[in-house]
Amino acid sequence: MSTTVHTPAATRPPMDPMRRRSLAAGILYLITFVSIPTLALYKPVKDQVGDFVLGAGSDTGVMWAALSEVVVGLAGIGTAIVLFPVLKRQSETPALGFVAARIVEATLIFVGVVSILSIVTLRNDVAGTAGADPATLVTTAQTHLATYNWTFLLSQSLMPVFCDLFLGYLLYRSGLVPRILPIIALVGAPLLLASDIAVFFGVYANISPFALLAALPVAAFEFSLGVYLIVKGFRPSPILAGPIPAIDRNPELAPA
Repeated sequence: MSTTVHTPAATRPPMDPMRRRSLAAGILYLITFVSIPTLALYKPVKDQVGDFVLGAGSDTGVMWAALSEVVVGLAGIGTAIVLFPVLKRQSETPALGFVAARIVEATLIFVGVVSILSIVTLRNDVAGTAGADPATLVTTAQTHLATYNWTFLLSQSLMPVFCDLFLGYLLYRSGLVPRILPIIALVGAPLLLASDIAVFFGVYANISPFALLAALPVAAFEFSLGVYLIVKGFRPSPILAGPIPAIDRNPELAPA
């Protein structure tokens, strides 16, 4: 008579809470880059808004671009929420500043998206109807486009300056990532701010080569940070030695 002994199946050890947090932050940072194609997808609106609102071309690409910007806004808020419990251990005031800057950035992004979607609504629901005045439609569309252009400057160009100044300072002081990354942020943010001021006063357009060049260090910092957090996670730091929040230790404790 043989006896079969059943051994419990091997289970994967749970991921370290801080590693889980760094992985989530890295993924969210990379998601914020999904809006890169919007420059091309919005081209029919930005180049010929009058023709577009009167029915020329397709609005499919514009709708996808608007959706991608909504995703970017939500992902941006997510980066701040995920990192806040760690960053506040270094200094709570700039950590709160980072969260606030992300929320303002996302709010302004949504305002810009609403402006673009309003142009699409004018095109689909008003243009071509009885009594619609083409000249009035074009003027209204131009107004919405101007609103988008200004909110783009304030949201996706100016607010990253403050986000990266707060985050760069916290990462540099804490040593959570290699020092070269926050240094790029702390150098790139003032450069982008100077460019934003130039755009604000009409020195050059916000999609000119000068503006794109000024935005490269900030973009390089955020992309590199996302990749590093996914691949490596946080580096050993004194601020990680504190107690882990209960929800991080046991996600089942999170409210439903």
